[in-house]
Amino acid sequence: MEDTITLDLADGIAILTLNRPERMNALNAALKTRLGEAIGEVAANEAARVLILTGAGGKAFCAGADIRERAESEQGPADFMESQRRTHALFAAIAELRKPVIAALNGVALGGGLEIALSCDFRIAARSARLGLTEVNLGVVPAGGGTQRLARLVGTAAAKRLIMTGTILTAEQALALGLIDEVVADDALMARARALADELAAKPPLALRFAKMAIDQGAQTDLRSALEFELYAASILFASEDRKEGMRAFLEKRKPVFRGK
Repeated sequence: MEDTITLDLADGIAILTLNRPERMNALNAALKTRLGEAIGEVAANEAARVLILTGAGGKAFCAGADIRERAESEQGPADFMESQRRTHALFAAIAELRKPVIAALNGVALGGGLEIALSCDFRIAARSARLGLTEVNLGVVPAGGGTQRLARLVGTAAAKRLIMTGTILTAEQALALGLIDEVVADDALMARARALADELAAKPPLALRFAKMAIDQGAQTDLRSALEFELYAASILFASEDRKEGMRAFLEKRKPVFRGK
């Protein structure tokens, strides 16, 4: 079986690489299975404080679904719906990981590949990257959360235009829309992703976890409920060892040592 995923961990940074470069890292069943397993490994490993997602080969982060596999499928609507529920669960596992997730977008990120990136907390793109939800050109719609996550990120009107025209954006165009956070030179991509990961890994893990949860939960509810969740998060953190360590370090004018407790 091909090794469709590589996962490396050093200095608190997990780097998960989609590894089908001969197929532009397209999402086949084997890759999605291994991706889910790898996300579970990162979630369970306390030593992994930040996750970077990227693609092998330099030409693609991920070109989306493996069309060769998809074209041969004889699934009916009910079976397709069930398989896509599993894809939704996979992308939700990325979005809901209790650690920061950085997408380092090298080359193309199309269809399901962009949907993976949309599930991440931060998106840094190489200047040569190209991004789009192009499913309309195949007679279908984005089915891995793209219609919803893209609209929440760039607004309904922009999402409609991008999805209904199948537009492929340059990295600079994606940055202007707020679809990505940064554009860097191709040869600087992983260094910049690692620098951000190092910065995040030095922060208190519990504070990062609850900040992410509060922002994500608040985006899906009314303001009063969101503020209540924020208060809940702050109250839990107030009793943490990391909060005490952070304040002691501030008063003692030293660098804090956060342990995620």
